[in-house]
Amino acid sequence: MTIGNHQLGNRIAMAPMTRSRTDQPGDVPNALMAEYYQQRAGAGLIITEGAPISDVARGYSLTPGIYSQAHIDGWKKVTDAVHAKGGKIFIQLWHVGRRSHSSIAGETPVAPSAVKNPDQVFGPLPEGGFGMIETEMPRAMTQQDIDNTIADFVQAAKNSIAAGFDGVELHGAHGYLLDQFLRTTSNHRTDAYGGNDDNRMRFPLQVTQAVVDAIGGDKVAIRLSPFVTEGQADADPNIADLTLKLIARLAPMKLAYLHFSENISNYTSMPDSYRQQVRAIYPQPIMVAGKYTQQSAIDVINKGYADLVAFGQPFITNPDLVDRIRHGIALTPVDYDAHATFYGGGAEGYTDYPTATAD
Repeated sequence: MTIGNHQLGNRIAMAPMTRSRTDQPGDVPNALMAEYYQQRAGAGLIITEGAPISDVARGYSLTPGIYSQAHIDGWKKVTDAVHAKGGKIFIQLWHVGRRSHSSIAGETPVAPSAVKNPDQVFGPLPEGGFGMIETEMPRAMTQQDIDNTIADFVQAAKNSIAAGFDGVELHGAHGYLLDQFLRTTSNHRTDAYGGNDDNRMRFPLQVTQAVVDAIGGDKVAIRLSPFVTEGQADADPNIADLTLKLIARLAPMKLAYLHFSENISNYTSMPDSYRQQVRAIYPQPIMVAGKYTQQSAIDVINKGYADLVAFGQPFITNPDLVDRIRHGIALTPVDYDAHATFYGGGAEGYTDYPTATAD
């Protein structure tokens, strides 16, 4: 199938997954990351782990940025490695908003409103090393903050193209900054960016349009998660309806694809009735992700609700996931006892999983 101007070899995508393996100082992508992504280049499309667009956009330690020349040069190693194997790769542009701590962001985290996030983030521990720490109370963004953040997204998109990426995916899901503006649980503003539906959609739409204007809609995608409450203390009863309104406004931008994250942790999948509503207003490619199996992936595509299915953790333990599915080879299960290797460290639990031919 085709997304934007790119012909994909299959309908299996590698979902974005934070792995925290950058070089320090500076959170720079490195040769180990290039090897990791190259091993998984059999995916029809790779979406990288989230890449913060600025210092204050960071919410997890050791995550690779896309706002300096060192970042561009580091990511170029990754894109060259993937393209050498015939793969396609988008980078996920990330601003965590309130899901952060000043020890990571370098300053007080920013958000639509001064409403604390209920979760923990991966950051520096007082006793040394890294682990899960509480988030801090953010400060509400000023108009200047909003303008600067839109500019940061645009520059990050331009940097991404300079680094050789085939496109960018805006992270508008999982309770991060764009999602925070959409939800009444995190957006208590009374200005043009809060209150009614149009106002709460304003910032995500401004970001998306600005990035489309900068690099072209065929190179831009966005990830949404209307049925996921990650990063929110309480569910927003209006978010599903608001997301449909947002999608209707995104459709004329002719994005590369629309990506839905669902059924992660304890959250639910989108009901078929909602998928039908999305399809009715969004004719461009749709990607879905969230605990899909081979059969459920086939089913959602055959029903016409999705064009691509993204797999996350199966790609960790199966770098040759596409070949295994294609040839009916059993998958290496995810070792949840080895969860410590998900974030941080070196090659162990990262680039040392064998392919089926090497078993």
